[in-house]
Amino acid sequence: MRTDYAISEVRPYINWVYFFHAWGLNGKPQQTRDALRKEADAMLDELEGRYRTHAVFQLFEACSEGEDIVIGPHLAAGRALFRLPMLRQQHGQHCACHPQACLCLADFVRPKTIQAGGGSREDLTSSHIGVFAATVDAAMERDYQADDYLRLLVQTLADRLAEATAERLHEQVRRELWGYAPDERLSIAELHRERFQGIRPAVGYPSLPDMSLNFLLDELIDMQQIGIRLTENGMMVPHASVSGLMLAHPQAHYFDVGPVGEDQLQDYARRRGMSIEETRRFLK
Repeated sequence: MRTDYAISEVRPYINWVYFFHAWGLNGKPQQTRDALRKEADAMLDELEGRYRTHAVFQLFEACSEGEDIVIGPHLAAGRALFRLPMLRQQHGQHCACHPQACLCLADFVRPKTIQAGGGSREDLTSSHIGVFAATVDAAMERDYQADDYLRLLVQTLADRLAEATAERLHEQVRRELWGYAPDERLSIAELHRERFQGIRPAVGYPSLPDMSLNFLLDELIDMQQIGIRLTENGMMVPHASVSGLMLAHPQAHYFDVGPVGEDQLQDYARRRGMSIEETRRFLK
């Protein structure tokens, strides 16, 4: 499913904390931040109507098999559409629901040995995963190259708009498209504090550090339909783009995979079907 958004629709979802962080202004006087925010708002007004943001999302039936997430429409018959290898922490991370656990994103998807139930809320959240990507119009990153300040302002706003688009999409997924939280009513501040059920780990971030996974996700959702192309290193163009998974399990939460040991690297390279050297290059 592809969705296009007017800037005015995703603008309320911008997390300004990260915008100011990009400018090195967190902790600076409020007056300084207010002045930049005023200029940013004026630029958003200028961008409105000229550019849009875009997202693509697909929900898949899924199960876990070891540290892989297997997705496809014929799991019961053993004909998997795709296998997404995940990485597991090598050192435990203490949390209330998994004390000292070495976590893997596959832990939040039902194991292959457990059959899906009859449509219960638990089954709805553990037997499927979402795959998504969000971006901005590519021209937004090109049209202000002649002015260094405006280029930086627009680039940092584009980054925030792409993330805001993912935030808006995720809200729609929870309440409507996947529909596991139809009664959710959260403020923007609560969304930014991640008070909702589920997570959306992004490729290249601590829970999902392998940039080459973008190639697999691209095969699943065709990122080019919203204008995203991938470099040979798995980076997305436009730069203001984000991609990843959506997991709905009630206990799903973010974690840092951390350092990848040589034994895990060898196992992961085997599961990815790549050489150890190539796999090491893609891991951040």
